[in-house]
Amino acid sequence: MTVTARPTPTTDHRLAVDTIRTLSIDGVQQANSGHPGAPMGAAPMAYVLWTRFLRHAPTSPDWFDRDRFVLSAGHASMLLYSLLHLTGYDLALDELKQFRQYGSRTPGHPEYGLTPGVDATTGPLGQGFANAVGMAIAERRLAAEFNQPGHQLIDHWTYGICSDGDLQEGLSAEAASLAGHLRLSKLVFLWDDNHVQLDGPTGMAWSEDVLKRFEAYGWDTRRVEDGTDLDAIEAALAAAREDARPSLIAVRTEIGYGSPNREGTQKAHGSPLGPDEVRLTKEAYGWDPEQSFHIPEPALRLFRGAVPRGEELLSDWRSRLEAYTEAHPAEAQELQRRMTGTLPDGWDSELPRYEVGDAVATRNASNETLQVLGAVLPELFGGAADLSESNLTDIKGAGEFQAEEAGRNIRFGVREHAMGGAVNGIAYHGALMPYAGTFLNFSDYMRGSVRLAALSRLHVIYVWTHDSVGLGEDGPTHQPVEHYASLRAMPNLWFLRPGDANEAVAAWRLAVERRDGPIALAFTRQKLPTLARTAELAAEGVSRGAYVLADATNEEGDPAQPDLILLATGSELQLAMAAREELSREGIRTRVVSMPCWERFEEQEGRYRDEVLPVECTKRVSIEAGASLGWDRWVGPEGAMIAIERFGASAPAQDIFERFGFTVQRVVEVARGVLTGDLQGVVSPAPDHVGPGEVPEHKAEPGGQGVPGDRGATE
Repeated sequence: MTVTARPTPTTDHRLAVDTIRTLSIDGVQQANSGHPGAPMGAAPMAYVLWTRFLRHAPTSPDWFDRDRFVLSAGHASMLLYSLLHLTGYDLALDELKQFRQYGSRTPGHPEYGLTPGVDATTGPLGQGFANAVGMAIAERRLAAEFNQPGHQLIDHWTYGICSDGDLQEGLSAEAASLAGHLRLSKLVFLWDDNHVQLDGPTGMAWSEDVLKRFEAYGWDTRRVEDGTDLDAIEAALAAAREDARPSLIAVRTEIGYGSPNREGTQKAHGSPLGPDEVRLTKEAYGWDPEQSFHIPEPALRLFRGAVPRGEELLSDWRSRLEAYTEAHPAEAQELQRRMTGTLPDGWDSELPRYEVGDAVATRNASNETLQVLGAVLPELFGGAADLSESNLTDIKGAGEFQAEEAGRNIRFGVREHAMGGAVNGIAYHGALMPYAGTFLNFSDYMRGSVRLAALSRLHVIYVWTHDSVGLGEDGPTHQPVEHYASLRAMPNLWFLRPGDANEAVAAWRLAVERRDGPIALAFTRQKLPTLARTAELAAEGVSRGAYVLADATNEEGDPAQPDLILLATGSELQLAMAAREELSREGIRTRVVSMPCWERFEEQEGRYRDEVLPVECTKRVSIEAGASLGWDRWVGPEGAMIAIERFGASAPAQDIFERFGFTVQRVVEVARGVLTGDLQGVVSPAPDHVGPGEVPEHKAEPGGQGVPGDRGATE
């Protein structure tokens, strides 16, 4: 598509906008990779937002009361990097020249914690949108908690730029619905409405009236017909700030603006313009095509005004903080603690303790622990995806977070993915400790958000209950089987499956203490017996990921080297303990290792790991009601894995466990087979019932070398 060449810039503002464009073009071209089109079209709206509205301090990018900015259209990352460099953040021009290169601070999509001024890791479309909703939730909660008459210490906005693709994702629809319901009035998104996506015009896949959809969600909506009209963009933003609802401003832009042969087409979306087109485009802007990464002095002067403005804003806030501290010293001390992420003294002194013989579902132990923690850690803030009565995630007496109330219990509705994205936003914001609850099986619905929490090392706590086929009658649609292995495969995520009430308490303790990544707590629906010695051992043992719960003894009852090690997690830990008793009566020296968190155990020093799992004891059996994938690392070639390699069934929990071979007798039989060398690999007993889409399986029996087709079996 050919367009008329643009006139030579006549104003510094136009020059500044074109500086964003040319830096973005040059960065993508030098990398020979990236997305130049969106930055070229969205540069005017970004310029207006960053120079006329956004309250930020480039020399103090973590200033707590700054406005947050989320580039949900993360593929347009050169737009953000250009803005960060131009406005004076610690991002050198050389970093822009290293766009998308190994070791640079300018990766292909923005990454939180890597680049100063990046408030969220974005890229998978819709995630940044949901993050921004969470940030706005956090701001409202903290403002309600800490602001006092005459002392508005927390008072900032969340702004974002989103794309067509962001708004096509179901995640953004979930998040927008929640934001409208909550009337998050300090949330404003600029929509880069360029009518183009990767495969072509948006009309090929999208014909709805987006603004009417957002109106139905309860948003203020506005339209700017000319995305190059700086005054119109400014007027729309100013009006949006006066509305008591979240706002979406559709700004009609041209992707690849100024490119004679790419403007308005998908060719400008995801690939460099090419040397010839870069030349033509710069000529259309009235720029010297021979200059790369050029920043005209008048433009730089405009952008760098952000530095003294930021210093003034920061100085004013520090003065307000000083006055606040004098007037409200206790609240100021609490806010400082929260901003630094430290825990109060004695925060864990009143945690519950359960006695042997108590029968408690770990979800109930989780709830009791949450009540204690909620009383001493006001930063705990979260809820469930319409499952609070099942996940038991409410903090009693803490109020609800609604449009007219800023309590601590968030009603996310049946919006697992938006819940995941929003709690990420709360974590990005800071000074709060967010948690989110649903059934473990439905963690799949929020996996994209969980993955970004892990990538960004966010302190998010997941409360995932109904953790196995033990949930019973709801059947295989609700019973997690492959989820343990899948979640354990995710870098930086700690997955904990406690085996009784005391381990559940210890799991919460570890979740609170961890600050460098998310942690998933998987709890049972069914009651479990409180096991011997967990009251004494679980606090440290769970914190190390695995520990010896019951050790091998000789005939006199003295400690002895084990002949066999039983490893288990969750509800299957009781089977290991009961099987040990029977095996010990047979003279088999048996150790039970509780292994609630593989990832944490992997981080322990080699000496400790060898103490728990001595290399000389090669006869091992793992017991877990899920896929066996990964257990071979701990069991070794001479061991066996009692697992489930198919979907579950609808029946009472005890019936399912018996049908699937999770019984004490079965564990004992497998252990004997391992000790004689007659059985190794996966033991996945098949029940008589065959469900939809299932085929009968062979059973691995002691006395044979596994069975053909058993993964990991010796043939």
